[in-house]
Amino acid sequence: MSGYKTLLVSVEDGLATIALNRPERLNAIGGGLERELSEALAEIGADTSVRAVLLRGEGRAFCVGGDVKEMAVRAEDSEDTAGPSAGQQVYQLLHGRHILETILSVPQPIVAAVHGYAMGLGATIALFCDVVIAAEDAQFADTHVAVGLVAGDGGAVAWPLAMPLGAARYYLMTGDRVNGAEAARLGLALRAVPADGLVDEATAVARKLAACAPLAVQGTKTTVNKILRERMNLLLDLGLVLEGGTFVSDDHKEAAAAFVEKRAPVFRGR
Repeated sequence: MSGYKTLLVSVEDGLATIALNRPERLNAIGGGLERELSEALAEIGADTSVRAVLLRGEGRAFCVGGDVKEMAVRAEDSEDTAGPSAGQQVYQLLHGRHILETILSVPQPIVAAVHGYAMGLGATIALFCDVVIAAEDAQFADTHVAVGLVAGDGGAVAWPLAMPLGAARYYLMTGDRVNGAEAARLGLALRAVPADGLVDEATAVARKLAACAPLAVQGTKTTVNKILRERMNLLLDLGLVLEGGTFVSDDHKEAAAAFVEKRAPVFRGR
């Protein structure tokens, strides 16, 4: 379980703990984190001594999703022949299904302990876990639209399953934030607790799951996750294609530049 650069992974008494470990970037997806998370989950999933998994983040956030600063650099590079072409960027984006498939394929139950920010793909990763325990002051949001992107990499799958459709539409189309207490009320999280008790509460939930009959728990997880898989098959490919179109749009480039320059973006619908 060692050798990861962007994760801290440990196993103790049947409980595997994965900590996202890019605290200087608020655990943004990038720097190999998505690849290493997939590898760690696959490794843990194959370990029959592991009965449950706890997923959390180091530092001030769970995961802020895509690294907008890296997006801005990529947008600048795309103007140069040395950078990836628009087609290459869209093709790479279509692999966004992989991390979600990996999470669902882990046989053991996964508990997400969410503190700080859970944004974009970071929120989706949390919501694809089996149980979400949130700090009361955590901040959930699908921020794709805020950076000029379609919410295509799983948010349109997960949010409407967790809350009323009308509320999900609003939050996906605006990118507005939901704090941990409100997330629990809406159904995004099982419960919200004070931030200083989050890890203890999430660990207790994970250990409760680990103490249950493993075949029964894993079979139940597999059965219930058929709902998520069917919703993925219905929505995800279209969402990723539409997100790919906005990924190379002028509005996305403007949003990424505005984020870096700390100003309001000016969207022009192109």
